[in-house]
Amino acid sequence: MFLRLPCLLAMLLSAMPAAGAELRLLSPGLAYCDELAARFSRLPRTRQDAARGLALEGRRLCEAGHVRTGVAKLRRALRAAQDLSPMPKPSHP
Repeated sequence: MFLRLPCLLAMLLSAMPAAGAELRLLSPGLAYCDELAARFSRLPRTRQDAARGLALEGRRLCEAGHVRTGVAKLRRALRAAQDLSPMPKPSHP
């Protein structure tokens, strides 16, 4: 058991990323809010109707400085509008 420990430790250390290769998560900015709002506005109007309130609230939150919450609302609006795509009709033989 103790003989395997150095091998396991070496494998674990080799699998860890180097200190210079850190992954960073950047907070969304106003440009991303604008991009999401533009994507929403490019959807057909019939799809926008169901999620318009979410999109407007997301845009308002972004403009008020609550970017994270605004982005979340805009993403939800996009998802809601895209989920309204027509279901394929089942084919009956």
